[in-house]
Formats: sequence, structure tokens, C-alpha cells
Amino acid sequence: MRIAVIGAGGVGGAFGAALAKAGADVTFVARGAHLAAMRTAGLRIEGGRGETIINPAQATDDPAAIGAVDVVMFCVKLWDVESAGAAIRPLVGPNTAVIPFQNGIDAPERLVPILGKQAVMGGVAQISATITEPGVIRQTGTFMRLVFGELDGGLSARGDAFLSLCKQAGFDATHSPRIQTDLWLKFILLATNSGFTAATRSPLGKLRDDPDIAPLMHQAIAEVAAVGKARGVALPDDVVERTIAGTAALPPQMMASMAHDLLRGGRLELPWLSGKVASLGRALGVPTPVHAMLYAVLKPFAEGKPG
Repeated sequence: MRIAVIGAGGVGGAFGAALAKAGADVTFVARGAHLAAMRTAGLRIEGGRGETIINPAQATDDPAAIGAVDVVMFCVKLWDVESAGAAIRPLVGPNTAVIPFQNGIDAPERLVPILGKQAVMGGVAQISATITEPGVIRQTGTFMRLVFGELDGGLSARGDAFLSLCKQAGFDATHSPRIQTDLWLKFILLATNSGFTAATRSPLGKLRDDPDIAPLMHQAIAEVAAVGKARGVALPDDVVERTIAGTAALPPQMMASMAHDLLRGGRLELPWLSGKVASLGRALGVPTPVHAMLYAVLKPFAEGKPG
């Protein structure tokens, strides 16, 4: 199976390396120092699951040089969705599956006008990993899972084929017939954890056990769930309790990618996380005071540290 990984950061790099190790023909699309390091010394993944080195690593900054592939793992930051979507048109053949694994909930609907409804699936990536230096990605903990499915629901042959490869690669994967629900189940957890770990510059373990912070986190989880239900998403009745339990099971040292971006002085995905919760809440008449506060507190840092 030919796979193109667009954005070889914590998500794309870690999952792409696992798939390459399992025998898939994987090409990473990256840029700058990270691309240069991958070309000279390969890609190294380290952390809880041990060390994986892909050397040589197939890497380029030009999607057109790759040609049509079976699967595009679309892992760029949310502010690059439209520009990167236009750049990957040469990768898309009649049966290509473009699976966005962004944070947030709106990447698929933003890609459809660019690539066509047939090409785009929905995807959820669950991992805590970040680039620590060019060519090196460190994973926190061992949990590693992909969920993907057709936007209209149901199962497909291309989804089944990708699922088989993911299982060979040794990480958890689900070919879901209800990907819209899965996107929101992640969004409820991710928007909350991103906002809190970034606003406090602290790992999750310090927050979920704090008697003053934990109730606010639980309220924030409930806010996202209420927005999703108001939007017509089929969510379980116990989604809030289930999400709180999921937070308790995460590694205590985990910090969301937005918190890492903030600490590095980088741009934040804030408008598509707490900002998205707050804007949807206003449109749907659902109060979201905690996420509105998180958005306001982090907004001065949203564009990154001035150069």
C-alpha cells in the first residue's frame, strides 16, 4: 500500500513510521530542518513504545513528486488545511482515501470543496507525541490509536484495507461506521485538555487532581458535549462521565500539542478548539463560559511569539 504522510510531526511521524516498519511504502511530506534531518539520518521515534528508526526515510517537500497513492494521512496544523489540501491534489487518484487526522472537528468539511467528497474520509488520531529535535519524535506513554471512516457512514473496502495494515503495524485501529460521532468524542476531550494544559502550562496530572481545577475541567467537558448534542451529533447519554474517566486514564505527564506549541512560542490551534466551542455555542444558544474564558486567556498567544 502506498501512503503519503502530509506533516511528519508527532501524529504523522509516529504513525507513518509504524506503518513503514510494517512494510508499507510510506513517503513523508515535511519541510525545513525536520525534512533535512529525515533525508540525512532518517526518522527516529522514541518513548514509551521503544525506539523505531526509519532510515532511509522517503521524504520530500513536493507532493507532486510522489504521484497518486492509496492513502493520504493528512496531519498538518489546522491553519494549513486549505493550502495543504490544494497542494496534495496530485496525490489523489480515483480511489485515494484522504484521511485528515487534525485536532478539531471541521477539517473534513474544509477539504471536501478542494478534493471532492469521494476522496475525503474522517479520522481521529490518539497519541501524545511531539518533535523534540529535527528528525526525532518522542512519544509520551504507549497509547496509539487511529479511528477512520467514511463521512456518510458505513464501511468501505479502502477502509478495510487500511485497517488491516494498521493492525500489522501493531497499534490500535478502528474502521468506524460512525466517524462523525468519533470525531466529537475526541473533540470533547481534546478541546478541554488543550485549553487547560496550555493555559496553565502544566501537565494533565497536576490539573485533574487539583480540587479547584478539576471541577472546571469537568464543566468544560460538559460544555462541548452540550454543543455537540445541540448540533445533532449522536453522542452517548453518559458521554461526560465517560470522557472524565478517559481523562483519568491518560499519562499524568501528558500535555496537549497546543501546550507544547505555546511553550515553544509557536502558533496555536486555539480558534479551532476552545474558540470553536465558544463560537458554536453562541450560534446554537449553548452557554460555554469555561471555553470562552480559555479562549480569551490564550488569545494573546494565538499567533505565536512575535519574531
